[in-house]
Amino acid sequence: RERTTYMDKFTRQAAELLAQLTLEEKLDLTIGADAWHTHGVPRLGIAPIMMTDGPHGVRKATESTMGEGERSVPATCFPTASALGCSWDPALLEEIGAAIGEECQAQDVQIILGPGVNMKRTPLCGRNFEYYSEDPLLAGELGAGLVRGVQSRGVGTSLKHYACNNQEWERMSISAEVDERPLREIYLRAFQRVVQGAKPWTVMCSYNRLSGTPAAEHRWLLSEVLKGEWGYEGAVISDWGAVDDKAASLSAGLDLEMPGPGRDHTARLAALVNAGVLSQAAVDAAALRVLQLILRGQAGKRPAAAFDADAHHALARRAAAECMVLLKNKDDILPLERAGLSKLALIGRFGEHPRYQGAGSSRVNPTRLDIPREEIARALGSSVELVYAEGYDADGATTEAKLAEAVNAARGADVAVILAGLPESYEAEGYDRDSMAMPEGHNRLIEAVCQAQPHTAVVLMNGSAVELPWFDAAPAVLEAGLGGQAVGGAIADVLFGVRAPGGRLAETWPLALRDTPAYINYPGEAGRVRYGEGLYIGYRYYDKKGADVRRMFGSGLAYTSFSYGALRLSAETLGAGGALTATIGVTNTGSRPSSEVVQLYVERPDSAYDRPPRELKAFTKLTLRPGETHSAQLRLAADDLLVWDTARSAWYLEPGTCVVSVLSQAAEFEVLADPHAPRLPFTRLSTIRQFALEPTGLAALKAVLNEVPFSGGDLPPQEQRMMAALPIGKLVQFGILTEERLQELLDLANGG
Repeated sequence: RERTTYMDKFTRQAAELLAQLTLEEKLDLTIGADAWHTHGVPRLGIAPIMMTDGPHGVRKATESTMGEGERSVPATCFPTASALGCSWDPALLEEIGAAIGEECQAQDVQIILGPGVNMKRTPLCGRNFEYYSEDPLLAGELGAGLVRGVQSRGVGTSLKHYACNNQEWERMSISAEVDERPLREIYLRAFQRVVQGAKPWTVMCSYNRLSGTPAAEHRWLLSEVLKGEWGYEGAVISDWGAVDDKAASLSAGLDLEMPGPGRDHTARLAALVNAGVLSQAAVDAAALRVLQLILRGQAGKRPAAAFDADAHHALARRAAAECMVLLKNKDDILPLERAGLSKLALIGRFGEHPRYQGAGSSRVNPTRLDIPREEIARALGSSVELVYAEGYDADGATTEAKLAEAVNAARGADVAVILAGLPESYEAEGYDRDSMAMPEGHNRLIEAVCQAQPHTAVVLMNGSAVELPWFDAAPAVLEAGLGGQAVGGAIADVLFGVRAPGGRLAETWPLALRDTPAYINYPGEAGRVRYGEGLYIGYRYYDKKGADVRRMFGSGLAYTSFSYGALRLSAETLGAGGALTATIGVTNTGSRPSSEVVQLYVERPDSAYDRPPRELKAFTKLTLRPGETHSAQLRLAADDLLVWDTARSAWYLEPGTCVVSVLSQAAEFEVLADPHAPRLPFTRLSTIRQFALEPTGLAALKAVLNEVPFSGGDLPPQEQRMMAALPIGKLVQFGILTEERLQELLDLANGG
């Protein structure tokens, strides 16, 4: 396998320094000096480096504390990951990452904690606003973009939370019980894509346990998979306070515990090393990686310089518009035409107090904040009257008086715009939502205004999917998400067509919470949560079930229309290690410039494995002027088609027909058998069908039995199916084989 080598230039220097350290100095390196700094080694001139919260902006505390955003230095608050996920634009994420890296340099920060690429298993997760998607490909590509951008400025990132931090309920103790195949294909896949594709300086372990073992002590997770299979050479750090047993964590592959010092770790651990309980090799390995990290951080430092706050704000505004998803637009009510307006009613407290970011450790102190009411008034100009009604209070409740004021404002205007969604208290780090419902006051307000004013647009500000009981009554619905400090200006841009809404949903919006795949298993009991839905999270589940949803993953409207040409493939076959390109022409057939997200899905109709009906395997975003045509190039690698075979305990490229589709366009190619694929181990419990599907197994059946027992003859179809599912060992009990012939068959099938 190809290994990362980005730490090589620091390895020799770190090794030379390591040889000069005492045991206690090595142990100090594996423990944070305080809330935000590593230890250094002053006698050798090794200075500590600083890390701080992210991921959508720099949250550097004004003192060495774990304070909230109000005590952090001003920084650009970009859209949160939940909004950026809807951009489907890794290049935009890279641009934002570069800006964040510049702000880190200006604040003398060497590592920013982010991005988070955990899957959105349930819409109730209180930290969903920090995660990109329910799909590992999309989350991985966007996370890799942010990492590349930040690290292009000489600043490190910390990929988090590794792994299966998919709920905040009991997050510090809950055990995620996940079968290996969904763990590999869904929950680890985004991490693997970022680690191997963007090489983050650090990876942060999660608080939770995985199958009973704390992530901070999980050798399989940290050493065997991350450092072994994926070839990761950076440092593994803990989430803040995630380490319970420091010695067990060091032995498992955790390099740096944060924060510190907390307890007298050094003396206690030194005693364990001297007693032979903790290996010197584990300490040396961790200290070496932390030394490499410190050296890399110091080498990346640049002369302090102020960042361009105005330019970064403009980027945040552009990004917020690219993230907005137009969910509904009856009679093309949007964009609003100023020329036809004399009065606009803006309704909702978010108009003056916008919800633009999440709560908890990612709260950023913005350099400035666009207020929607002010930005919409500026866009309207002096010739159009803007009337405002609060509609609801800070916690989302409303009164009859507030409703009446809002209805009267809407009735007297040409058009109404409602800003609604989720108050800050509804979603935050540390706890989950109780339901998918918006505040009742928001719902009542929307229903009343839509009844009074047929020209109403609802703009939603929220960090995860919500139930929309009023959806059919609302003419237009625009999902703005948590769009960062410039969201007010971006809303005005999109409402009036200065910019097109560029987003597509990065998570499915179900009709109701009871429809969601994790509904039965969440939040777990007795300290464990069973991922009983397996592979079927998000759109995979809704496709499989054929269930109705409010809006599907990947969907979103535009202010224009598009047409697609024929889908063409660069090859008719695809073998192990190879790739092909799917090409399709896209034309903007409308009258406005806009972006389109071209999404390629793969189906395996005759697979021997349980698979979702379709899976996203490639995407690209195009920006087209009216009448313009671009050719989308979508690369599909054989590695993208691998399935985790639990019997082989390995990734496996299943041969057979593969169908790729882009909207209604489809094409087929053949996946070739991998001659170097690990063999399926045959036992007496292996079914006859499993033998028939494998070349060596099929050859063994024909050699010993001269036939495949269910392949024809006079057996009716039902009995053929029964025979196919029969363990091969049962042929002895039924007198078809002797024990000796069975062993001969097994030896042949296993290559003996």
